[in-house]
Amino acid sequence: MAGMEHHTRPVHPALRPYVGDLIGYASYGYPPELHRGLPSRFMTLVITLDEPLGVAWPGSPVDKYDALVGGLHSTAVHIGETASRAGVQISLTPPAARELLGLPPGRLASIVVGLDELFGRTARELTEQLREEPGWETRFDLIEGLLLQQLGRRNAGTARPEVSWAWQRLCESGGAIGIQELAAEVGWSRRHLTDRFTAELGLAPKVAARVLRFERVTGHLRRHPATRLADLSAAAGFSDQAHLTREFQAIAGCSPRQWMTEELPNLQDFVPAGARVSKV
Repeated sequence: MAGMEHHTRPVHPALRPYVGDLIGYASYGYPPELHRGLPSRFMTLVITLDEPLGVAWPGSPVDKYDALVGGLHSTAVHIGETASRAGVQISLTPPAARELLGLPPGRLASIVVGLDELFGRTARELTEQLREEPGWETRFDLIEGLLLQQLGRRNAGTARPEVSWAWQRLCESGGAIGIQELAAEVGWSRRHLTDRFTAELGLAPKVAARVLRFERVTGHLRRHPATRLADLSAAAGFSDQAHLTREFQAIAGCSPRQWMTEELPNLQDFVPAGARVSKV
């Protein structure tokens, strides 16, 4: 029978503004042919411990990576066609792009790049070290050591405080705050906020709000898979269950029930950071 084991630990205090979760995973049996990497408030860093990981945007060919970074995105990325069954996944906040990776988060939006494109030889050496080390704690130490080394070493500037505030408010509200209200709070016009927000994060504020509402729904379903979709639709601000289903199809490429059937058994009881940050 296919399944997945997860290992995690609290993130180093100095990294907490930038890292949501540090997760080790290993599958047993036959992994699913397709896993959907759903959009959320986090960017994703993955380092495999065996074979390269196959990643593709819908309708695009599969690219394979030993280690990768994916930016914010608004549709699911497909993970499959790979023999990789183990790795480490790190969820990164948008400020981590500047502080740890050395570039604005908008440069990574809706794309996946090899970690070696950002860190060069250091990324390849880290991947080799992780594969040689059998213990999860030491693996986590190695990854945190690299990230801690990057703090203060990358000169990528800072985001405008108005944009950072707008992103924070969207996250706190789970995407429920209106964009006009958000613009008024920061003292900008809606158009100026949209332009600056999109330039920094790679997603327009309206699209980001949509992602955050979707994240609320998937997080609730991970915690409470028996929830009636009609009840969840109303609580999450959708007009009805059909509206929620259309949103799932547009973002995940499947219905809520199909996603739950295919994905939740493999997630077992583990709930990643993006799934537990807000309640419906």
